[in-house]
Amino acid sequence: MECDGVAWFDSAAGVRLSPQERRVGFVFQDYALFPHMTALGNIVSALGHLPSRARAARARDLLAMVHLEGLEGRRPDDLSGGQRQRVALARALARDPAVLLLDEPFSAVDQVTRGKLHRELAQLRRAVRVPIVLVTHDLEEAGRLADRMTILHQGRTLQTGRPFDILARPDNALVARLVGQRNVFEGEIAAHSAERGVMLLRWGPITLEVRDDPRFAAGDRVAWMVPAAGIILHRRDRPSRGEHENPVHGVVEEYVPLGDTAQVAMRVDGDADTVLAFAVSTHVAGRNGIKPGVAIAVSLLAEAIHLMAA
Repeated sequence: MECDGVAWFDSAAGVRLSPQERRVGFVFQDYALFPHMTALGNIVSALGHLPSRARAARARDLLAMVHLEGLEGRRPDDLSGGQRQRVALARALARDPAVLLLDEPFSAVDQVTRGKLHRELAQLRRAVRVPIVLVTHDLEEAGRLADRMTILHQGRTLQTGRPFDILARPDNALVARLVGQRNVFEGEIAAHSAERGVMLLRWGPITLEVRDDPRFAAGDRVAWMVPAAGIILHRRDRPSRGEHENPVHGVVEEYVPLGDTAQVAMRVDGDADTVLAFAVSTHVAGRNGIKPGVAIAVSLLAEAIHLMAA
């Protein structure tokens, strides 16, 4: 095992660096600050590799880096959650780490503070220039902060890649469900239309047009998904040409207003077990009379439909 070209563990060569020698900065989920020490003292405690006369000045520089100037003398109990998180981050950076590990560092702060800390971490990444591994259950957080994302399930790595690719183009149905995609189904490739660049996907009694994908041949069983953003509600008052694209009819099973948007579940006509989930603005929902029991139609955008191996 190596980090930045330095072997940390190599059984054949007899290399076994201790944790103290591995130059890892770690921010715990609960921050794990020493309660009897000040903010400055917590950071100084991680600077044992520096001469004693240089530690306080370096600790102050790190506090300034995380925007905590003037709070050097406060103990953890006198700091807010966001301030404690910043002290923990500064302490992790005090080791001049080769890699920085963050274990759900934003889970204990409120939403407003979390947004501020996200921006500060994004700025810090450009300043410190070390690899950062962030563990989080918040997909939106991972998508906002990460260059690359790994999906782990029961100790196995299922997929690694750019956040957008994983969220929009998961490798399989399990990954799709783990990243919160609700519209995951099975179907069969009915035909290719190479001249039009599309394939026909048979989904129960419905045939959909999807982008041509050379991985699949006519007759192949596939898993497929469509994100909520790829489902367009047909307007009752002003039909559009786009509504001719993969129209699907059904009945509203569930309508849940959530502020400016509403979550809608539509049971598909001809298949009592199939439900499509999507979101619309509450204004659009009200204008179209969306409520349980109402018949509606949607279009599934061909470009948004993603095929996966069955």
